[in-house]
Amino acid sequence: MTSHLSRLLRSLNPLFPIRRPPPSSAPAHRCLATAAASTNADDAAAAAEMDETIYVKRPGSAAATRDQTSVTMPMSFMTGSIVGKRFYKEVTTRMADDGNGWTVMLDYRTLKTPSKRPLKLQSLALAKAIAAEWDYQQTDGIRPFTMPLMKLACTALERVPLTRAKIFENLMSKFHQDLVFCRSPSDSDLTIGVHKRQEEKIDPILDWVQSEFGFKPVVYTSFFGGKQDDCLAKSIENVLRETNDFELAAIDAMAAAAHSLVIPLGIFRGRLGIEEAIELIRLEEDLQVDGWGLVEGGHDVDIADLKVQISSATVLLGLSKLT
Repeated sequence: MTSHLSRLLRSLNPLFPIRRPPPSSAPAHRCLATAAASTNADDAAAAAEMDETIYVKRPGSAAATRDQTSVTMPMSFMTGSIVGKRFYKEVTTRMADDGNGWTVMLDYRTLKTPSKRPLKLQSLALAKAIAAEWDYQQTDGIRPFTMPLMKLACTALERVPLTRAKIFENLMSKFHQDLVFCRSPSDSDLTIGVHKRQEEKIDPILDWVQSEFGFKPVVYTSFFGGKQDDCLAKSIENVLRETNDFELAAIDAMAAAAHSLVIPLGIFRGRLGIEEAIELIRLEEDLQVDGWGLVEGGHDVDIADLKVQISSATVLLGLSKLT
């Protein structure tokens, strides 16, 4: 299991090489988004544009502990914008105060979610992975788009518990239009090549669905989708309802990126790996690229983003199961 997760983590390295940045010259008590904390006019102008403020205060006396202060990520963290300069030197993990779970520490500050809830993780391995994302941040700015595990963890802790029913409804409403159920026509010279590739790559996944859930999927050629057996849909929904918040957050994130629920469930059940899943998701588009060429700044960016979304969610699934 450990070696498998190591390979998953290494799959993120080409996009997010983990390295420790040089120590920041800014004082540890500096605010992320308070213009008054900077004497530089450019910093003040940038801070004024931010829609959230993080106030960080050093303990007032030597008797104060690291747990008496915390840093709360603003909601802009969830949008991908740069939220400010690095204000900490050391990133560590520690057991939660109640002994149930693990937290991430930025110097003496306990990291919290955007709604000021403790970022308490059940897995030490996941806490260390998120700590590595924070340790990667550079002195000139904290970049949330290099912290996919942090974003997924916040989603699992904050949004999923409040919206589980809505997530089930949304996933199942799109299930009948799943990417793996859509098949190109076989009676056209323009689509026969795509049809054959789909049979080669996707038919084994459809066979797995039948053996795993007991019902044979329906394949269709309409852009508007088709109608799967109600018993198959109910079986899929039952699997979703048995997931915990972290598992559901990962499956939902992958489903949004893949335009498929079957592919994330294949990863969740161990039938698919990251590379195989990405190949299935991009099957038709990769055939177009092979025939017409790759558009720089378009296809390559889409591929990189897809790799991040699928890899990070898969890593979250694996690390959240460890102790």
